[in-house]
Amino acid sequence: MKIAKVIVDIASSLVDKVFDYLLPCEDFAIGQRVLVPFGKMQKEGYIIEITDHSELEMSKLKTVISALEPFPVINADQLKLAFFMKKKFNTGMCDALRLFLPSEMRSGKVKELVKINCFIEDENKAKEYLSNARKNATAIFGIINELFEKGEVSHASLAKKFNSASLKKLIDEKIVQTKEVAVRRKPYAQAISQEQNKINLTETQQIVVNKITSEQNIYLLHGVTGSGKTEVYMHAMKKVLDSGKTGIMLVPEISLTPQVLMNFRQKFGENVALLHSGLNSGERFDEWRRILMGEAQIVIGARSAIFAPLKNIGLIVIDEEHDGSYTSDSNPRYNTIEVAKFRAKISGASLVLGSATPSLASYHKAMIDEYKLLEMKERINKKELPPLKIIDMGNEVRNGNTGIFSVALKDALIRTISENNQAMLFINRRGFSSFLMCKKCGFVAKCEACDVSLVYHKFENALKCHYCGNRYKVFTECPECGNTHLSTGAVGTERVVSELKEMLPNVSVSRMDNDTTKTKDAHLKILSDFRSGKTQVLVGTQMIAKGHDFPSVTLVGIIDADISLYQSSYSASEQTFQLITQVAGRAGRADKAGEIYLQTYVPRHYTYRLASYYDYPAFYKKEINLRKTTNYPPFTKIIRILFTSEAENLAKDTAKVYYEEVKKLQSKNKEDFVYLGVMKSPIGRIQNKYRIQILMRITNEHEEELTTKLYALADAVKRNDVSVFVENDPQNLS
Repeated sequence: MKIAKVIVDIASSLVDKVFDYLLPCEDFAIGQRVLVPFGKMQKEGYIIEITDHSELEMSKLKTVISALEPFPVINADQLKLAFFMKKKFNTGMCDALRLFLPSEMRSGKVKELVKINCFIEDENKAKEYLSNARKNATAIFGIINELFEKGEVSHASLAKKFNSASLKKLIDEKIVQTKEVAVRRKPYAQAISQEQNKINLTETQQIVVNKITSEQNIYLLHGVTGSGKTEVYMHAMKKVLDSGKTGIMLVPEISLTPQVLMNFRQKFGENVALLHSGLNSGERFDEWRRILMGEAQIVIGARSAIFAPLKNIGLIVIDEEHDGSYTSDSNPRYNTIEVAKFRAKISGASLVLGSATPSLASYHKAMIDEYKLLEMKERINKKELPPLKIIDMGNEVRNGNTGIFSVALKDALIRTISENNQAMLFINRRGFSSFLMCKKCGFVAKCEACDVSLVYHKFENALKCHYCGNRYKVFTECPECGNTHLSTGAVGTERVVSELKEMLPNVSVSRMDNDTTKTKDAHLKILSDFRSGKTQVLVGTQMIAKGHDFPSVTLVGIIDADISLYQSSYSASEQTFQLITQVAGRAGRADKAGEIYLQTYVPRHYTYRLASYYDYPAFYKKEINLRKTTNYPPFTKIIRILFTSEAENLAKDTAKVYYEEVKKLQSKNKEDFVYLGVMKSPIGRIQNKYRIQILMRITNEHEEELTTKLYALADAVKRNDVSVFVENDPQNLS
């Protein structure tokens, strides 16, 4: 009798192991989901192996109850990927396998949508029936004639157009037959361009496409904004499809997918599927099934699309590869680029990492020939990148301007609108202001569940926590001292919109941030209104900084560039340079010239100076020397072990036990540890869970061996009331 090795779908480290079950028959396969007895319950699980033997006595084995689908839902490459993630990122097998399926499918909350269609099988029988029907039976005549004309019509539309009683009678008398037909829910159905313009690649683009498709490798495509990277991706995908293979295209922001989807659908039609968390459950399930059944050969989406059930992959593209969203900082924690590297390797595919501002780590790998560097140094329109003007906001204050817009930016906005062009204003903070504070006693409203100040949202008249989502009423007098004189903190997108409308009351303005894009298709509507000219100014966070191509945008204003520069991170300068360059690249992409205004209180900072020249190589050279001198990535690896618990003492005690074990490891590997420390997280509590962290920097020489040991130590100290997470080079240390 065959035995199935099953991972039970329970996300707990206590049951993160393989269980043996007897198979009732031969009709099972590796990768299939099954229902199994587990204790006194019935649980879903995944078959990862089928064998003839078990280390347990056969009499003690329980039997698989049933298959949940008649086909495998996880393919062989995906299983290899799950084992890779378990080893590389210390994820549970159950957590890794869950990534391959729509979440609602696991609980049976979403299934294939079917509709009932009507048709006539025997036309002669139907005609004879009509000849004997009463002349006033208009519904009977209407139904049969419609089916004669169209062949097949949905039951719902016939019942609505004529009447359900007559339709039922025809079905009961077997004049009309019915059948179930699967219906595909199509995301962004409106995101289809009718234009089929053939685009001829430039010589540089063609060289890049040829290199990508001629040899399996990891390529870093460094192309300035507007250099035509998307066309390169699409032409490379075309060559891959022509060779009988499939491809994955990742973008960092869900807001970018409609535009990318439109371009790809225009070229590849129904061969394109979309996967990201912004789809509703039915759309996500149907797109996943289309991919699984081989009905789509190209998958577009955010980081989760790397887990799509494609077979025979020939090309994986990660656009804006530098973006922090490609690192998952919640369970399961993983780095998308590392996952993509492994998937490309086992599939024999090329991996393309594209960006106008590559991460220092990726560019460093290209410099030491670990990646193959491809460069596109010119815009498609052959125009120079738009001039970037640095505005000293300290001077503005000294000259009596205490507003959020410099005089130069105000003038540029007025001029841009008067010339019927469009503007984009970038500020990487949402809300009206970062906090609400009492001027007398200094009281600042904080979240009850998190150790953070609440952000004031004027439009909703609420104080909101951006970590747990809690909302509070806005107070008009201080809860501590009763003072009514309150001040607000740093500016956010809401306040920019508010002041912009006061300054230019007749100008249509839209805002794009996490608050305005919560509803389905909100991204698409905001971007469509802006593209059509219905909106003249778009204000937003980093959502608007990447990938968008708006021909009429001639002005970009960076309201407060210093937000990212002074965050507590070793990569603050790198992230600031990337954001500035990316958002600046939205201007002057067509025939019209563009201009960028960057407002700062530190105008002489090297990051701004080099960004104003778009000089990435010079920035890389300066920053990489700093990293080497200070022993930061990519010359070392940062590892954070995060302990969270509802009881602070439990988090502290568990961290202390772990820290003592790491110190023993450090004493045996002194030269590999650059730094080791234990502390409260900068944000000490989120969602009522206290947070303690151990930070370390280790050299790259024995990084894999040490990381494996650190994982094992983490597994050893885990307990039900304390969560322990190990993060490799985390994007956010707060």
